[in-house]
Amino acid sequence: MTAASAASFETQDVKPEGHPQIAPAKTGVLLVNLGTPDAAEPRAVRRYLAEFLSDERIVDLPRALWLPVLYGVILTVRPAATARNYAKVWRAESNESPLRYYTRMQAEKLAATIGSARIDWAMRYGNPSVASKLKAMKSDGCERILVVPLYPQYSATTTASVADAVFEAVKDMHWQPALRMAPPFHDEPAYIEALAQVTQRHLASLDFAPERIVLSYHGLPQRYFEAGDPYNCHCAKTSRLLRARMGWTEEFAPMAFQSKFGREKWLEPATDATIEKLAGEGVKNLAVIMPGFVSDCFETLEEIAIAGRETFMETGGERFSAIPCLNDTPEAISMLEAIARRETAGWL
Repeated sequence: MTAASAASFETQDVKPEGHPQIAPAKTGVLLVNLGTPDAAEPRAVRRYLAEFLSDERIVDLPRALWLPVLYGVILTVRPAATARNYAKVWRAESNESPLRYYTRMQAEKLAATIGSARIDWAMRYGNPSVASKLKAMKSDGCERILVVPLYPQYSATTTASVADAVFEAVKDMHWQPALRMAPPFHDEPAYIEALAQVTQRHLASLDFAPERIVLSYHGLPQRYFEAGDPYNCHCAKTSRLLRARMGWTEEFAPMAFQSKFGREKWLEPATDATIEKLAGEGVKNLAVIMPGFVSDCFETLEEIAIAGRETFMETGGERFSAIPCLNDTPEAISMLEAIARRETAGWL
């Protein structure tokens, strides 16, 4: 057999008579973010919080101690107040949370740049679920799937939790797709550059020059760090690289951690305490950037843009700005494309 005839034979789609029709093999890319309630109302928030806070990656206390607290106190009291706060940032025009909107838009715009792969998106908690999207992608012929957790800095509470959901979803599949998990991208050049460009564009639009810019990341219990979670180190490296790219000093752009929950010690300093401290020291013009969030969400829009602003103004500040996340900007899509193309090398 000649080389030409062998190549021709290998590429023929020859099936025996009666063979079932099989969709052509495809490569898929699944973007996964944290999660969101389906509506800004107590019942939906309760459903979301129940799934989120019952994950042992999020709260690793013994189940016999934690679940009675979760279902007896937290899920009774917290959903109504949280729903009211979600309503402040809910996107009425599309009836969805900002996180859901921007994650969906990121997937749609990424699909327009990578036409050779099926691009989809999911939420680790809430809808659409990781399991439902992986099942749909497999049914559509995706035999190779890259999962991209949309967390720049790795943590067991985020990136590892996505991996848990992915492997749980394929556990019972008789024909599992080949899977790849994209690594954290806290020091990815395209990520740092995207942060820099979005920040520069926003600062140029302000009618004031910030005297300080706080780099605020989602918090984490201190014991996770002591147990080996690299999250704090990843946040510090992102901060160092962004400061170098922007020409900022550590004094001008301090790092802080938001969203503390519970009574145990978390990573410090806290963002709210940092905002109060700066106002007390006479800082009148302040901006906050949240590099750990790829998309604007409840934590960036309600906790910082609304509550953070109120804290600053009430303690002596005059002008405040929350710098938008990467969202669906061209820089964000370029970053996601760079990651997706690199991590699907040999597949596309």
